[in-house]
Amino acid sequence: MTPTGRATGSILSAMAAAGIFRLGGTLVGTNAFRLYEGELGVRLPLGGMANTGDIDIAQFEKLSVALQDQVEPGLAETFSALKFDPVPGLGKGRTWRWAQEGSGQLVEFLTPAFGDETIRDLQALGVGAQALNYLNFLIAEPIHAAAIYRSGVLVQVPRPERYAIHKLIIAARRRDGAGSLKPVKDREQAAFLIKAMAEDRLDDLAAAYATATEAGPRWREHIGNSLKRMPETKAILESLGA
Repeated sequence: MTPTGRATGSILSAMAAAGIFRLGGTLVGTNAFRLYEGELGVRLPLGGMANTGDIDIAQFEKLSVALQDQVEPGLAETFSALKFDPVPGLGKGRTWRWAQEGSGQLVEFLTPAFGDETIRDLQALGVGAQALNYLNFLIAEPIHAAAIYRSGVLVQVPRPERYAIHKLIIAARRRDGAGSLKPVKDREQAAFLIKAMAEDRLDDLAAAYATATEAGPRWREHIGNSLKRMPETKAILESLGA
């Protein structure tokens, strides 16, 4: 497996020690994608689809309240030790983004939205979070994964089949104009995972695809718009019979 870089590994290790993953925090985005090597038994290709400078952590807002537990030490103390500063935003004092001095690396906190994409509180983590629609699908039923850094860091990531289908959705929601590489990266990651899972995890892939397409017309529209640009991936998903 590809080792996790020192900068990212040290941050994940500190967050794991504080209890973020124990309290339901889920690593999402490309740093989660990189850890599917171990889950799927594949080697990630070199290139842009596996490169990132950001660490994104998501948690359900209701879970954060229900746990009645908090990270220890607090994340403000953890990030201060790692030379992170809060990034000012529009959340009325709620900090949901942190930037590391010198490197500019970002840590962002997210939570599912069911309508307005506002800033919410994650009580268990003691931070604000940007609420995003469709994120509930991504972080439902997460799994454990090992980040290869020093003696290893146990984290929580989305199920790979949900990650792949979610990438189809958000790729269609992004602005795909000149100079925007994020939708391309989303589609590349989705295509890679769907092709890998088509070989020996068809049932998992079919279940996630069916769940998303049955969620409503907007879900099907976003997935369909992405698949128009991905004929090989479209053929795989259509063969599932969902």
